[in-house]
Amino acid sequence: MTKILIENGRIIDPANKIDDIGSLCIADGKILQVLNPPADFTPDLTIDAKDRIVCPGFIDLSARLREPGHSHKGSIKSETKAALSAGVTSLCLPPDTKPCIDSPAVVEYIKDKAEAAEYRQIHSIGALTQRLDGTELSSMFALKQAGCIAVSNAHAPLGNLLILRRAMEYASSHGLLLMYRANEAALSGKGCAHEGAMASQYGLPGIPVAAESIALAQALELAQLTGCRIHISQISCKQSVIKIQQAKKYGLNVTADAAIHQLLLSENDVLPFDSHYHVIPPFRSEEDGHYLREGLSNGTIDAICSDHQPHDLDAKLGAFPETEPGVSALETLLPLTLELTTLHRIGLGKALASLTQNPAAILGLQAGALTPGFNADVCIFDPTLQWEVNEQSWHSAGHNTPYWRQNLIGKVTHTLQGGRLLYKFRNR
Repeated sequence: MTKILIENGRIIDPANKIDDIGSLCIADGKILQVLNPPADFTPDLTIDAKDRIVCPGFIDLSARLREPGHSHKGSIKSETKAALSAGVTSLCLPPDTKPCIDSPAVVEYIKDKAEAAEYRQIHSIGALTQRLDGTELSSMFALKQAGCIAVSNAHAPLGNLLILRRAMEYASSHGLLLMYRANEAALSGKGCAHEGAMASQYGLPGIPVAAESIALAQALELAQLTGCRIHISQISCKQSVIKIQQAKKYGLNVTADAAIHQLLLSENDVLPFDSHYHVIPPFRSEEDGHYLREGLSNGTIDAICSDHQPHDLDAKLGAFPETEPGVSALETLLPLTLELTTLHRIGLGKALASLTQNPAAILGLQAGALTPGFNADVCIFDPTLQWEVNEQSWHSAGHNTPYWRQNLIGKVTHTLQGGRLLYKFRNR
């Protein structure tokens, strides 16, 4: 294995409370030493990180790669290439593939595809119910043995609360994390926008905040009843932040994340009838956004995810409610996180912890830190480099982002996974 020396960079490692100029030594795919290289260390490759930040590789809790089943939208090869260009060295794949991740055979297929794409750290999330139909529980133990890191029903509704209770009991008995997207389908219906001023003005079917907060309250009650370790995915509103904060205060084993675009955009930013702003959960009010950022700042929200959902062109054509929701978000993860630190006074260390140390802790991974002996998953980025989101700079097969043709600040220059330099920025 290659010995690598990364020198002159500002090393930020929240897990080890490091924020200093120095060097990072890598040998045999592992972190060897941080800040001061050993006297006898002779590198095969030296990377000059002057004026750049060196940190652990990012861990994304929700990134759809569109394979198996939706290869017209993207593939494991195309989307892991986008992940590497974004500094993401580990990612979680939700179970709503086609076929869904409800059998060990699908897990093995994904592993084989990841190996072929030379991106080995795709963590499959197993389906909570068979075929994600919300009625019959999946074989969670078999999925765990096959390598699933957690279980979830993705965006698919569950038949009733008894099924959710049984799923929590089953997951808890096997020590599995349950990842839950809180949404009461009877209330959200066919909505496509936040139930507020914007939806009313343009006649769009709305999704009330209560669709999320009621489902969340029920899930928290059942988590307390069953002792299940639960992670709430992609929260979007004030009420959810308050409920999770209270649950943590009283000792419930719960964690939460928010998508980066939810932390920055609100219903006021939505361009009328532009389907690139069609996301689920929808962009909420300015007040909701303020509470999400406060929740991130005070630790109520543990992690930031991309909620990456690449789409083909046809999926975003047509009337706003008829288009498919989601944004291609891996490659805007870093610049938007840096924007969050600049505009909303969230410390850079706190923001990077929400992309590294905290997701690793949620998933129980020995990752997200530059600790000697850990796999050398490293991101190097230039926090001042301005770039335009366009065909030349973009790697994902999905171009569905509200930031297309816009200039963003902050660009990953190198990504190492397991000590292998898999991405190096080249100005095209």
